[in-house]
Amino acid sequence: MARILVADDELSMREFLKILLESEGHETRLAVNGAEALAMLGRETFDLLISDIRMPDMDGLHLLEQARRDHPQLPVVLITAYASPEDAVHAMKDGAYDYITKPFKVQEIKNIIHSALTQSPPAEPQREAVAPVAGLIGNSQEMIRIYDLIARVAPTQANVLIHGESGTGKELVARAIHRLSPMAAHEFVPITCSAIPESLFESEVFGHVKGAFTGANSGKIGLFELANNGTAFLDEIGELSPFIQTKLLRVLQERECKRVGATDTIKINVRVISATNRNLEEEVMAGRFREDLFYRLAVVPVRIPPLRERKGDVPLLAEHFLKKYSALFGKEVQSISSYAMEVLMEYDFPGNVRELENIIERGVALANSTIILPESLALAAHRKGRTTTPSAAAIDSSALITEEGILETGLEQALENIEQRMIALALRRTDNSKTRAAELLKMTFRSLRYKIKKYQLDT
Repeated sequence: MARILVADDELSMREFLKILLESEGHETRLAVNGAEALAMLGRETFDLLISDIRMPDMDGLHLLEQARRDHPQLPVVLITAYASPEDAVHAMKDGAYDYITKPFKVQEIKNIIHSALTQSPPAEPQREAVAPVAGLIGNSQEMIRIYDLIARVAPTQANVLIHGESGTGKELVARAIHRLSPMAAHEFVPITCSAIPESLFESEVFGHVKGAFTGANSGKIGLFELANNGTAFLDEIGELSPFIQTKLLRVLQERECKRVGATDTIKINVRVISATNRNLEEEVMAGRFREDLFYRLAVVPVRIPPLRERKGDVPLLAEHFLKKYSALFGKEVQSISSYAMEVLMEYDFPGNVRELENIIERGVALANSTIILPESLALAAHRKGRTTTPSAAAIDSSALITEEGILETGLEQALENIEQRMIALALRRTDNSKTRAAELLKMTFRSLRYKIKKYQLDT
């Protein structure tokens, strides 16, 4: 039996949890808000705290912070009817044992309570819901760190510099910051710096007036004006020429811009989020990027790790893309075979998440069953690790049979010899897993089982 403290401002929820917990044999005490719960924690000893997040006087997050500070060994489970990704990030970061949303299943909360009281990891896997917005996927520590940083920086107007390899999802992070910011009701304007020639950059980004240059038959609003009161996302910022760097620095310093050919300036209120796959600090040291501009852009730097540094997210990402492209292509591809997943887990993904998406898209397109097999995965030639798909074509038949006696053996017997040795090789490479061996040999499990029996290869 355990002593459990429940803090919730809803009478019906307090009574429900009291009945549930006492039916399980636990002693239950009730508090109407966080302040009352904190006072009870100071007077009595409890084995578990269950708290709602949204409460008057002191909410569940502040209660969690105080409880973890004063009672570091006390497990805390937070519940809420208002599923907020920011709350989830803070809850798990501040030491909550788990975080669940209403309405919840009775068995779900029973399992979590049991796990918390026995101090074993929760039975439920980590939930994708810790991501601040849809599109960001991953439960690795690296991604949780990014979610936390997004939740902290988004409410401010600080400029952010996102750096990471190509394909890591820098624009997704930028959009997440915008959507959680006070500027979310206004425009998010992406500007790919490398795609705009220097001669047109000022006109495109800052706009121009009619007659400013040959061909300017009418005025044009610039992208920065379009982003006014919103967010300008400057992708590939490291590609800007020194001349354009100087122009951009002035805009950031003065918070105003001037259309090409105009005499007056336009006040702007724009948050700038930049992204680069270059090391801008090295670019500054080499004299290729202005130091003063760098510090204006990188008020808050965010590093997005390459996929090879968060391999634990590969299955979650692959499942997400599998569902996406199965629906898009109208195919009923339901899963990725265990051996195909092993292949993915051993791959380094030089193209990062974008490459994984491309691999799964192709795999769904090529799949002729409800499962993606290794042969449907096309990985880059410069992959690292072991050979991914040792198919029949990759097995040199000269290693299986010798020239001597081939004609005497006969074609049928020679083919049976090759078949027998290929099956034996597949079984060895898969540690005698018939399922994986069948996938490797591109045959059905039933056919493989028949041939194993035929050649007496079962050990």
